[in-house]
Order: sequence, then structure tokens, then C-alpha cells
Amino acid sequence: MIIDVVKVFLPATVAFFIGMLITPILTHYLYKFKAWKKRGVQETVDGLDSPITRALHQDETKKTPRMGGIVIWGSALITTLLIFFISKLFPVEVTQKLDFFSRNQTWIPFFALLVGAGVGLIDDIYEVSQRGSRRAGGLSLTFRLSIVGAVALFIGGWFYFKLDVVSLGIPFYGDFFIGPLIIPAFILVALALYASGIIDGIDGLSGGVFAAIFTAYAAIAFYQQQIDLAAFSAMLVGSILAFLWFNIPPARFYMSETGTMGLTLTVAVLAFMTDSLGGGVGVFVLPIIALPLVVTVLSVIIQVLSKRFRGGKTVFLVSPLHNHFQALGWPGYKVTMRYWIISMIFAILGVIVALIG
Repeated sequence: MIIDVVKVFLPATVAFFIGMLITPILTHYLYKFKAWKKRGVQETVDGLDSPITRALHQDETKKTPRMGGIVIWGSALITTLLIFFISKLFPVEVTQKLDFFSRNQTWIPFFALLVGAGVGLIDDIYEVSQRGSRRAGGLSLTFRLSIVGAVALFIGGWFYFKLDVVSLGIPFYGDFFIGPLIIPAFILVALALYASGIIDGIDGLSGGVFAAIFTAYAAIAFYQQQIDLAAFSAMLVGSILAFLWFNIPPARFYMSETGTMGLTLTVAVLAFMTDSLGGGVGVFVLPIIALPLVVTVLSVIIQVLSKRFRGGKTVFLVSPLHNHFQALGWPGYKVTMRYWIISMIFAILGVIVALIG
């Protein structure tokens, strides 16, 4: 039991300190190469001009670099390799038990994290190099959604064909058989979570929200005796906290696509890994644990539908919801802190439902 606790907390601590060490180096080069948007946000999600959105973001004047998500997946990758190689170079009982890089629990979430981060990094590099267009640069939304869909199709297929996952756990009921529908279910969840990546819009906001989510899934995985998965999730919490240290107002950089794409894909994998595969209800508690992400997506959908079917009328001053609160006059730090509180409360609530359900 003690070694399991150490196995979970050690990677989180190591990842935090590695993140703190690599960030000054990364920051130096991000500022040196001026890795920020060269044009600000000009339009809303539905393609309409939005002076409110433009005023809130002010990308041209703030000149805050993107690609801060490198701190998260970079420190996670270094931590994993460090512990893995120590276990191989010094193959004693303790080092081997501390190695959490396992085929049955962490290969899939690592794959999702690194592929999402890699594609997001390409998008970020392309975006900060764009100068002349009215729209922000970067890979097209259609292309990014296609990539997320393709990765989700592969992982969903892996769950079904390789791991024999054919059901989802329902709280207070048990397993509900869906057979091959597990594949489109995973694709739907992955796409919905990726859409929630727009929560990366205020200094410190996304980091605190994601830290709460991964902490919740670490607790659920630990309870289900998926110790390697719990260690992986906790490691990401440590990495995110290192990122957050430099992202709180005023932010040194933004998480951007290389962070949000990797993390949202990973959350989708964790939800399914802690579901019937682990004897739990990881998918059905996801909307509770990740409530701020759910609300973010819903606010955009509601806004777009309202404009379309109510003659241009809006429900919010601007979407997503966190920008609506800013438009009401809330300072960014107040929005961020309240989102953190909500994230922690609902993460705890989701864990409670998962444990007793």
C-alpha cells in the first residue's frame, strides 16, 4: 500500500520540479522567436465580427507567447522516461515497482497525449507565423477535428477489438452493454472534449480546471487499483501545476493547442480506462468532473443556435461563458478563481459518485 502511494505521488513531484526547470529555457526561446499571435481574434466561433471578443483578447498588444503546453507534456515525458530508465539501469524491487509505464494501463493515454500535443504544436507554430490574414493562422478547424476524430477512431477501435470493452458503467446500475458502439461513443466524447479547449482564454483558467480533472481521475484510478494509471494522472497534475506557476496573471505564456489538444484527448482516454475496464463509471461521471469544460461547450452551442434561430439575438454578451463574465465587468482573476473553486467542488463530487456508484 505504501509503495503504491509513493508510486502515485513521486511522478507528480518529479514532473513539477522538471517543469519548473525547463520553463525558463522554453520561455527564453518563445520570447526570442516572438511566438505569439501576430493578429488578434477578430471573429466569434460562428464567423461573425465581434468587437467584444477582440477587446477581451487583445493578442496584438499583449504579445504573450503560445505553446506553453510544452511544459506540461515535456515534463511528463521526461519524468516517465527518467523513472523508466532508472528501473532498467538499477533493476531492484523498489525501482521496478515505481515504474508506471505499462502496456495495460498507460500506453494508450500516453499515445493520446503525445499525438494530440504534436498536432497541436504544428498548429501553434503555423499560427504564430501568420501575419497578413484577417483570420488567425494555424491549421484549419476541419483538419484539426479530422485528426482528433482519426485518433479517437483508432483508440476507440483499440478499446473494442484489443481490450474487449463492450459496455459503459452507469452509476447505481452497473454495466450497460453497447458492443461496437463503444467506438463512436469514444469519438463523440473526444470531439466534445476537444471543443472545450477554448477554455484556454484567461490567464490561469485552463490550468486550474485541468489540474482538478486529472486529480479526480487519479483518485478514481487509485481506488480501482489501476495504480499505473493513477500515477500517470497524478504526474500530469504535477506538470500542469508547474505550467500554472508561470501562467497565473500575468501569464508568461498560454497553453494553446499543444496543451489543450493533448490534454483533452487524454481526459477522454482516462474516462474510458476508468469505466468498465476498471470496474467503474468513468465516462458517466465525466460531465460532473469536467463541468467547466461542459459548460464552456454548451455556452458556445447555445449562443450559435440563438443567433441562428432567434434572428441574431444572443443569450450571452459573448461566448464562451468565461468571456461573458469578463464582458460583464468581472476581472479575469475573479473569473479564474471562481472557475477553480467550481472545478474542485465538482471534481470531488464526481469522485464521490464514482466511488459509491
